[in-house]
Order: sequence, then structure tokens, then C-alpha cells
Amino acid sequence: MNIIKSIRNLTRLERVIWLGSMAVIFISAVIFPEPDWLSVITSLVGATALIFVGKGDPMGQLITIIFGILYAVVSWKLCYYGEMITYLGMTAPTALWALITWFKNPYSKREVRVADMTPKRWMLLITATVVATVIMFYVLRYFGTANLVVSTVSITTSFMASMLTVLRSPYYALFYSANDIVLIILWVLALMTDIGYLPMVLCFVVFLINDIYGFCNWRRIKKHQKEYIEPIIEWARNNR
Repeated sequence: MNIIKSIRNLTRLERVIWLGSMAVIFISAVIFPEPDWLSVITSLVGATALIFVGKGDPMGQLITIIFGILYAVVSWKLCYYGEMITYLGMTAPTALWALITWFKNPYSKREVRVADMTPKRWMLLITATVVATVIMFYVLRYFGTANLVVSTVSITTSFMASMLTVLRSPYYALFYSANDIVLIILWVLALMTDIGYLPMVLCFVVFLINDIYGFCNWRRIKKHQKEYIEPIIEWARNNR
């Protein structure tokens, strides 16, 4: 993988979204006093990951692994153990799983082949999500996690979104969007005690914008791929 080539592969709109996201996060850190620079760096890495994931580029999953580790450290500092466990124990490993899956299912060198979600897949995913949420609720309560309810909801949305990236479904972005809203609330609560966490609030506002774009772009990618793949499949069937 080559990040320079991945950047060159971005459209003009995607570059505007990416650079605009980076600018908002960085400027917020410069303007407001005593920023948490680890939070700023984490936000910049996360915004970069999302633009490539929204592109369907495996580079996005590699950067997501780095983001998951950094975000876990930031969450640990604020006693958001739910976020720490979610990103270190679920998001980062799932991103590695997704990276492997995306490499095995390419449409092109820098674009994953989008897959359909069957009723069976939805049923298994929802069942797994319920089980994971219940287990993590008791784990988080045991560790005295701050804002327990919000942290638990974050686990639910994060689990769904992470697994949908592995399954190569455009719906990953919808659940990440829901997770972004939950995390905006979570970090606003932190912001009320320390203005230095403003970059994290803006981070997830930026993430929400990126994930909305990601969903729209994946729908476009899926339509584009079907226009080319389905005639080939039909031709193969007719020439067996």
C-alpha cells in the first residue's frame, strides 16, 4: 500500500472534505487554550482514516488500526473505559480483519468490492450485537465507566459499524454516523469539565460529515460496480 498513491486517487471533493476536516480540527486546537495534543493528533488520524474508508480504499482500514490505538489511550485518560475497550479490543482488531477481507475481495487496486447484506447476515449480526452489548454493559459497570448508558450505546453502534465494514456493506457508514452522534454527546460531557477536549467534539462532528459522505459514495460505488460486474456474471452463466 502507498499512501501517496491513495491520496492522488482522491477526487477533488474528497480532498476538500479531507483537508477541510483537518483544518477545522487543527484550528480549534490553536484557538482554544490548553488543547490536549494527543486528542488533536488522534482526531487528525481519524479524519484521514475515514476519507479512505469512504473511498473503499484498504488504506483506510490500516489507518483505522492506528486511530483505534490512539483513541483508546485518550479514552483511558478520561476514564471512558467503554470507549477504550471498544476501540482497543474491537475497532482496531476488526479493522485488521476488514483489511484482510478487503484485500481478498478487490474490485480494483484501491477499491474494495461492495457486497450485499442478506437477511441471514442481518439476523446473525443483530444477534451478535445484542450479545456483545449485554456483556459489555456489565463489564463497563464493573469498572465504573463514566456515562455508562452513553458508553453502552456507543458499543452497540460501533460493533454494528465495525462488522459491516468487514462484510463490505455501505450500511457501515450509517451506523458509524449514529455512533458519531453518540460520541459527540459523550465528549461534550467531557468538554464541560475541560475545554481541552474541544478537538474531540469537533473530531466527531467532522467524522459525522465524513460518514454521511461515505454512505453516499459507497452507494454510488455499489451501483457502478454492478453495472460492470453483473453483465460479466451473466455472460459467464450463458457460456458454461
